[in-house]
Amino acid sequence: MLEWFSKKNEEKDLEPLDFSVLKTDIHSHFIPGIDDGSPDMETTINLIKELQQLGFSKVITTPHVMSDFYQNTSEIILNGLADVRAELKNQNINIEIEAAAEYYIDYDFEQKIGKEQFLTFGDNYLLVELSFMEAPMNLFDIIFKLQLEGYKVVLAHPERYAYLIMKDYEDLICRGVLLQLNFLSLIGYYSEGIKKKTEELIANDMVSFVGSDCHNINHAELYKECQTKKAWHDLNNSRRLLNSTL
Repeated sequence: MLEWFSKKNEEKDLEPLDFSVLKTDIHSHFIPGIDDGSPDMETTINLIKELQQLGFSKVITTPHVMSDFYQNTSEIILNGLADVRAELKNQNINIEIEAAAEYYIDYDFEQKIGKEQFLTFGDNYLLVELSFMEAPMNLFDIIFKLQLEGYKVVLAHPERYAYLIMKDYEDLICRGVLLQLNFLSLIGYYSEGIKKKTEELIANDMVSFVGSDCHNINHAELYKECQTKKAWHDLNNSRRLLNSTL
């Protein structure tokens, strides 16, 4: 325990590097009242303003789609997006906002492949997440089916799945999956183990996207701390990130 604190104290913060180099945040929960993110329009606007102050000029918000909890449809999400855009315009807040979704891979999701058009961003990128307990037995089959439909699969916060090891990430990348880290993983918000795994993914140049995964104001207040971390500077220097292309 003392060794852990010693290492923690040895970490040197760097000069802040704001997120304007990224231009676009690709993962957030800003459509009011439809998932575990923003509960109302006032919160949504405040969160978007926070991201703008951090340097973002564009936000792609991605509500959860989960058959057991958040049964959001494309219509629900896009109607919510229209309301957010209208309020931003009403308040003269100049930031671009689009919507996709964060799809939870389960049996229900698999049954929709080829039958339903999923919400994507950029060059047909599809944001998906897994269970935190275990991956689907047929994960690679599901990924292949999605790719046959023309989707480019982006795995949300892969560092947070405790059952995945570096060999698993290598296999996913070899199969064309792009990895999206969460900013808060850089500061050990979820755990020190997740922070260590995040740094390893960055060191091995495996990260294609980074996102806020912002749900609430508590998250928003921590992003400035991320801007001083060596891992964020290293990630930006990798030149692999695709956020700025969106």
